[in-house]
Amino acid sequence: MTITKNQKPKTKNQPLDELDRAILNEIQSHFPIGSRPYAEVGERVGASEEEVLARVMAMAEAGIIRRLGANFTSRKLGYTSTLCAARVTPESLDHFVAVVNRYPGVTHNYLRRHRYNVWFTLIAESEERLNQILEEISGASEVLEILSLPAQEVFKIKVDFQL
Repeated sequence: MTITKNQKPKTKNQPLDELDRAILNEIQSHFPIGSRPYAEVGERVGASEEEVLARVMAMAEAGIIRRLGANFTSRKLGYTSTLCAARVTPESLDHFVAVVNRYPGVTHNYLRRHRYNVWFTLIAESEERLNQILEEISGASEVLEILSLPAQEVFKIKVDFQL
Protein backbone atom coordinates (compact mmCIF):
# COMPACT_ATOMS: atom_id res chain seq x y z
CA MET A 1 0.00 0.00 0.00
CA THR A 2 1.35 3.42 -0.91
CA ILE A 3 0.35 6.12 1.52
CA THR A 4 0.70 9.71 0.49
CA LYS A 5 1.74 11.77 3.48
CA ASN A 6 1.01 15.39 4.29
CA GLN A 7 -2.24 15.47 2.37
CA LYS A 8 -4.91 17.70 3.85
CA PRO A 9 -7.34 15.59 5.94
CA LYS A 10 -10.67 14.97 4.28
CA THR A 11 -14.01 16.45 5.20
CA LYS A 12 -17.18 14.39 5.62
CA ASN A 13 -18.04 14.81 1.93
CA GLN A 14 -14.59 13.97 0.61
CA PRO A 15 -13.32 10.41 0.17
CA LEU A 16 -10.78 9.09 2.65
CA ASP A 17 -7.28 8.54 1.35
CA GLU A 18 -5.16 5.46 2.11
CA LEU A 19 -3.56 7.02 5.19
CA ASP A 20 -6.95 7.99 6.66
CA ARG A 21 -8.15 4.42 6.10
CA ALA A 22 -5.01 2.93 7.63
CA ILE A 23 -5.39 5.12 10.72
CA LEU A 24 -9.06 4.17 11.11
CA ASN A 25 -8.23 0.48 10.73
CA GLU A 26 -5.64 0.76 13.52
CA ILE A 27 -7.64 2.77 16.04
CA GLN A 28 -10.84 0.71 15.85
CA SER A 29 -9.61 -2.14 18.05
CA HIS A 30 -5.88 -1.66 18.41
CA PHE A 31 -5.64 1.79 20.00
CA PRO A 32 -2.41 1.73 22.02
CA ILE A 33 -2.41 2.37 25.73
CA GLY A 34 0.67 4.40 26.43
CA SER A 35 1.97 7.91 26.88
CA ARG A 36 2.11 8.61 23.11
CA PRO A 37 -0.56 6.53 21.39
CA TYR A 38 -0.60 8.60 18.21
CA ALA A 39 3.14 8.09 17.79
CA GLU A 40 2.57 4.31 18.06
CA VAL A 41 -0.23 4.45 15.49
CA GLY A 42 2.03 6.56 13.30
CA GLU A 43 4.76 3.92 13.45
CA ARG A 44 2.26 1.26 12.37
CA VAL A 45 0.94 3.25 9.40
CA GLY A 46 4.12 5.06 8.35
CA ALA A 47 3.23 8.59 9.46
CA SER A 48 4.36 11.04 12.11
CA GLU A 49 2.63 11.44 15.45
CA GLU A 50 1.59 14.98 14.48
CA GLU A 51 0.07 13.86 11.19
CA VAL A 52 -1.90 11.02 12.81
CA LEU A 53 -3.24 13.32 15.52
CA ALA A 54 -4.15 16.02 12.98
CA ARG A 55 -5.99 13.52 10.80
CA VAL A 56 -7.86 11.97 13.74
CA MET A 57 -8.92 15.44 14.92
CA ALA A 58 -9.99 16.45 11.40
CA MET A 59 -12.00 13.25 10.94
CA ALA A 60 -13.67 13.86 14.32
CA GLU A 61 -14.50 17.46 13.40
CA ALA A 62 -15.93 16.26 10.07
CA GLY A 63 -18.12 13.71 11.85
CA ILE A 64 -16.32 10.72 10.33
CA ILE A 65 -15.19 9.67 13.81
CA ARG A 66 -18.13 9.98 16.18
CA ARG A 67 -16.47 8.80 19.37
CA LEU A 68 -13.03 7.72 20.50
CA GLY A 69 -13.04 5.83 23.77
CA ALA A 70 -12.76 2.51 25.52
CA ASN A 71 -15.44 -0.14 25.66
CA PHE A 72 -15.67 -1.94 28.98
CA THR A 73 -17.53 -5.08 29.96
CA SER A 74 -19.48 -3.46 32.78
CA ARG A 75 -20.50 -6.77 34.41
CA LYS A 76 -16.85 -7.81 34.79
CA LEU A 77 -16.23 -4.51 36.58
CA GLY A 78 -19.07 -5.21 39.01
CA TYR A 79 -21.64 -2.91 37.39
CA THR A 80 -25.19 -3.66 36.33
CA SER A 81 -27.08 -2.32 33.35
CA THR A 82 -30.49 -2.13 31.79
CA LEU A 83 -32.16 -1.09 28.58
CA CYS A 84 -34.93 1.43 29.23
CA ALA A 85 -37.96 2.23 27.11
CA ALA A 86 -39.82 5.43 27.94
CA ARG A 87 -43.13 6.93 26.85
CA VAL A 88 -42.69 10.68 26.63
CA THR A 89 -45.07 13.27 25.20
CA PRO A 90 -43.67 15.28 22.27
CA GLU A 91 -43.88 18.48 24.35
CA SER A 92 -41.69 16.93 27.09
CA LEU A 93 -39.07 15.30 24.87
CA ASP A 94 -36.34 17.96 25.09
CA HIS A 95 -36.60 18.21 28.86
CA PHE A 96 -36.71 14.42 29.31
CA VAL A 97 -33.65 13.89 27.12
CA ALA A 98 -31.75 16.61 29.02
CA VAL A 99 -32.60 14.93 32.35
CA VAL A 100 -31.55 11.47 31.12
CA ASN A 101 -28.31 12.76 29.59
CA ARG A 102 -27.22 14.26 32.94
CA TYR A 103 -26.32 10.80 34.17
CA PRO A 104 -22.84 9.54 33.24
CA GLY A 105 -24.12 5.94 33.22
CA VAL A 106 -26.31 6.62 30.18
CA THR A 107 -24.45 5.21 27.20
CA HIS A 108 -27.08 5.50 24.47
CA ASN A 109 -30.24 7.61 24.17
CA TYR A 110 -32.35 7.30 21.03
CA LEU A 111 -35.68 8.56 19.77
CA ARG A 112 -37.90 5.85 18.22
CA ARG A 113 -41.15 5.84 16.26
CA HIS A 114 -43.06 3.75 18.75
CA ARG A 115 -45.39 4.11 21.71
CA TYR A 116 -42.20 3.88 23.79
CA ASN A 117 -40.48 6.67 21.93
CA VAL A 118 -37.21 7.10 23.88
CA TRP A 119 -34.84 4.19 24.47
CA PHE A 120 -31.65 4.47 26.52
CA THR A 121 -29.15 2.22 28.25
CA LEU A 122 -28.12 2.83 31.82
CA ILE A 123 -25.16 1.42 33.76
CA ALA A 124 -24.75 1.79 37.54
CA GLU A 125 -22.65 0.32 40.31
CA SER A 126 -25.59 -1.62 41.76
CA GLU A 127 -29.19 -2.53 41.04
CA GLU A 128 -30.22 -0.23 43.90
CA ARG A 129 -28.41 2.73 42.33
CA LEU A 130 -29.87 1.88 38.93
CA ASN A 131 -33.40 1.93 40.37
CA GLN A 132 -32.63 5.18 42.25
CA ILE A 133 -31.52 6.86 39.01
CA LEU A 134 -34.68 5.72 37.22
CA GLU A 135 -36.77 7.15 40.06
CA GLU A 136 -34.82 10.43 39.86
CA ILE A 137 -35.39 10.60 36.09
CA SER A 138 -39.10 9.94 36.57
CA GLY A 139 -39.36 12.58 39.29
CA ALA A 140 -37.44 15.24 37.36
CA SER A 141 -39.30 14.83 34.07
CA GLU A 142 -42.82 14.48 32.77
CA VAL A 143 -42.36 10.92 31.57
CA LEU A 144 -45.50 8.83 31.20
CA GLU A 145 -43.75 5.52 31.84
CA ILE A 146 -40.27 3.97 31.91
CA LEU A 147 -39.74 0.26 31.43
CA SER A 148 -36.51 -1.28 32.71
CA LEU A 149 -35.52 -4.23 30.52
CA PRO A 150 -32.36 -5.84 31.92
CA ALA A 151 -30.65 -8.35 29.67
CA GLN A 152 -31.39 -12.00 30.35
CA GLU A 153 -28.40 -13.06 28.28
CA VAL A 154 -25.59 -10.89 26.90
CA PHE A 155 -24.31 -11.22 23.35
CA LYS A 156 -21.28 -9.14 22.40
CA ILE A 157 -20.19 -9.03 18.81
CA LYS A 158 -16.85 -7.45 18.01
CA VAL A 159 -17.10 -5.57 14.74
CA ASP A 160 -14.24 -3.98 12.88
CA PHE A 161 -14.87 -2.23 9.59
CA GLN A 162 -11.95 -2.93 7.31
CA LEU A 163 -11.44 0.27 5.33
